[in-house]
Amino acid sequence: MTSLDGTRLGQYEILRSIGAGGMGDVYRARDPRLDREVAIKVLSAQLAADPDALARFEREAMSVAKLSHPNILSIFEFGRDGSTAFVVTELVDGETLRARIESGPLPSRRAVAYGLQIARGIAAAHARGIVHRDLKPENVMITRDDQVKILDFGLAKSIDMGEPDMTRGPSAATNAGMEMGTFGYMAPEQVRAQAIDHRADMFAFGAVFYEMLSGERAFQGETAADTMSAILSKDPPDLDVTRLSISPALDRIVRRCLEKSPELRFQSANDLAFALETLTSGSTSSATAIAAAPAPRRAATSW
Repeated sequence: MTSLDGTRLGQYEILRSIGAGGMGDVYRARDPRLDREVAIKVLSAQLAADPDALARFEREAMSVAKLSHPNILSIFEFGRDGSTAFVVTELVDGETLRARIESGPLPSRRAVAYGLQIARGIAAAHARGIVHRDLKPENVMITRDDQVKILDFGLAKSIDMGEPDMTRGPSAATNAGMEMGTFGYMAPEQVRAQAIDHRADMFAFGAVFYEMLSGERAFQGETAADTMSAILSKDPPDLDVTRLSISPALDRIVRRCLEKSPELRFQSANDLAFALETLTSGSTSSATAIAAAPAPRRAATSW
């Protein structure tokens, strides 16, 4: 994509490029009307040229724009300038969680603080029927004052929280240049291209949280197929609770998020946030009890 530095998109003055991703390039820009700086994601030509994908993205962007939460990146506008489609968001001064953990694991207290903010943001989205579906360290920003901002709801889906989303996982929307989730953070049901609901975000949270605490990815392989196989059939290596000062209660929270069966994970982000809040209050026994996974449901047997 040709750089837009020094040009205009609609009313916005493009200042400089600040990033790029599979869905497009991101620029720092100025809104002269409101005299403020914003971030603008310019969608890739492939996505912008697909009317169905563009309409779907616009609908879903507008759904996210209705969210108002301190831990979710605010979307201001979806615009078009000729054949160029773009999304205007708040500008975050900070770095991604990926950059923050590149040098190694975070102290457990800081990881819990970040995790609690992520859980609260995801809970707010779920309350409006919005599932992120691509939660990963690259999609979490940390501001200079340690505030979390969840971003890139480009794969988000507005669904009835009582009905699983039937969109197929890894192969869906490939014509729009997107994957329904990123390998290594996809829930088993996404890998299997099965119906998903908000509990897929619980699994992705667990993978992100595990990485914050250990400095290592929960699931990885030499190839995408190896990684997906690990998600389906393996558990992550045990966290070194002694070396990393991780309490048994915190370890159990991570493990419950990473349960293969959605029914054994936290059933809501609010439940997850409550467990993390209990940890921060110092009540590890209560947090352990809250994090205890329910017994697997047994199918009824006919005789």
